[in-house]
Amino acid sequence: MSNKLEITLNRSVIGAKKDQKLTVQTLGLKKIRQSVLRDDTPAVRGMINKVSHLVTVKEV
Repeated sequence: MSNKLEITLNRSVIGAKKDQKLTVQTLGLKKIRQSVLRDDTPAVRGMINKVSHLVTVKEV
């Protein structure tokens, strides 16, 4: 596995469940097409799995 993940918000959180909105916010994403780099940990992978329909992930 890679050390870092590039997470990009592709879809709006409008209409998403409250816990999914908070998960996107916790990942550090605020705007559509904004990308962040996060360490590849089980906690981050779990958050990505929860909002996988809203984000895309690329290993860096």
